[in-house]
Amino acid sequence: MTDTTASHVESAAVHLNEDWVSAIIGVTIFVLALLGLSGVDLLGWAATTKIWTVPSAALAPIGKSYAALGGLPALVLTYLAFLGVLTGAAAVLGANVRRFALAFSAVFWLGYIAWIIGSYAHIAAATPADIAKTGVSWSLHLTPEGGLILALVAGLIVGNFFPNFATWLNEAIRPEFYVKTAIVILGGVIAITVAGKLNLASSVFLRSLAAIVEAYLIYWPVVYYISRKYFGFSREAAVPLASGISICGVAAAIATGSAIRARPQVAVLVSSLVVIFAVVELLLLPFLANTFLSHEPLVAASWLGLAVKTDGAAVAAGGIAESLISAKNAAAGIHYAPGWILGTTTTIKVFIDVFIGIWAFILAHIWTTYINPTTPGGKAKLSEIWERFPKFILGFILTFALGLVVTLSLGKGQALALKAVADEASVFRVLFFVLTFFSIGVLSDFRRLWADGLGKLAAVYVVSLFGFVIWVGLLISWLFFHGVKPPLAG
Repeated sequence: MTDTTASHVESAAVHLNEDWVSAIIGVTIFVLALLGLSGVDLLGWAATTKIWTVPSAALAPIGKSYAALGGLPALVLTYLAFLGVLTGAAAVLGANVRRFALAFSAVFWLGYIAWIIGSYAHIAAATPADIAKTGVSWSLHLTPEGGLILALVAGLIVGNFFPNFATWLNEAIRPEFYVKTAIVILGGVIAITVAGKLNLASSVFLRSLAAIVEAYLIYWPVVYYISRKYFGFSREAAVPLASGISICGVAAAIATGSAIRARPQVAVLVSSLVVIFAVVELLLLPFLANTFLSHEPLVAASWLGLAVKTDGAAVAAGGIAESLISAKNAAAGIHYAPGWILGTTTTIKVFIDVFIGIWAFILAHIWTTYINPTTPGGKAKLSEIWERFPKFILGFILTFALGLVVTLSLGKGQALALKAVADEASVFRVLFFVLTFFSIGVLSDFRRLWADGLGKLAAVYVVSLFGFVIWVGLLISWLFFHGVKPPLAG
């Protein structure tokens, strides 16, 4: 190899970092999903996990055209695809390819087994419809997101009780890389959701803007202040914590933590707390909404969208609330048109998610110019802000733009096809989240985490969420949605 060639290779290795690689993979997955609109289903072979009571019914290919493939072969194909793509990514990032491939195989299967267990009906069935469909008499109502907690627990067991195995897995334990890729795919899924609910959004649009104001301009500064003033956290810990509690949990914590260059472990710790507390909210808030707000269904819907901090748990909470509130009103002779409660919850949650990239850019500018200036006098050049800005957010913006343009250009007639695109992309997004939470668990040595302030992080979360965020969200929802009712069923 000549010196010139070596220089080019070295330059590419320097610039094609984790952010760029995650953006490339995430955008590619979403584009391949979009190609399904042309009749070419390139990702339908991927395995999806259903809520199950019989193990043989747990797995199936996501695409209907691949139904004959069967669940287990689909899962093997999914593993091989992830192994090939991520081993290639690891090579680009300078990892030991052989060690990564072996370790990743263990990470994938351990994480996916936890995910399958988490989809067991007695654990995951959340809505009355899910319970009726599966025929179970009781459930923990955790939704399949309970599988993320089990993946986290599985990782915690490995990290705390099998240290030698955890060390062997280390090459493939890359939670930030996995979650960044998931966030890029999330952009496209959000766009399809937004565009698909424009009729609903136009009815609640101005009211839903309150969600943005509340999350970014009320919640965020208050949680940041509490973290700094009363719990003594550094700025690098307070930023992802405020983002995780205030905006949309995992994605916001990672994006804003990257924007200010916080230590990666801070954001992944916050991500763990986000999922755990989202499940707690899911178990409590829909039933409280039904008890106290059944006469104000859209107040209840807005409240859940503002209060529950992960997309899956928020949508599930909206679905549970719609079933409960609709049944209660039907018993009184009031029959609301279906979809409005769930749709309002989803719309508000999505409105909050859309602005993650903008908020990350704002924080990158503030940190570069005022908090941690890189030039005398504190005036940051655009190149310096660009250097600090998390590049995977560009992937998020690109998939969002692609999804929005394609969805708006196709119109209502392609609603089912667009849903299939979103479902296929979401299968990959969820799998990257499973890998993320298993990896977080492996890295989480409880003694070290406690020394690093895990207890204080959890305390801030409890104080902020249950002492402030939930109740301010309820007040804002009441102010903007009081008296606004869904249309009656025709």
